[in-house]
Amino acid sequence: MSTLAVIKTGGKQYLVREGQEFKVEKLELEAGATFELDALLITDEEGTKVSVGTPTVSGAKVTVKVIEEGRAKKVPVIKYKPKSRYRRNVGHRQPFTKIKIEKIAA
Repeated sequence: MSTLAVIKTGGKQYLVREGQEFKVEKLELEAGATFELDALLITDEEGTKVSVGTPTVSGAKVTVKVIEEGRAKKVPVIKYKPKSRYRRNVGHRQPFTKIKIEKIAA
């Protein structure tokens, strides 16, 4: 079992492990950049020691590497009002940043 952590970024919370890759809300960093997140809410070291923050765990950090940036698939946004000839069909593509968890230091 590996070290687990709950991080907060982009207004959302994620349960992460070392080596995990996933998409988060767009960060203003370039691909290949490495940075540290210190907004850890909970850490779990191999199932032995659990630390719960109030609101964050002090001294705990997660080292993260930016893999790529992109935009998600298009989501259709359709507006329709009956009996008034009103129809609108626009799309939205949410920007994201794909990151990889390098190291969790609790």
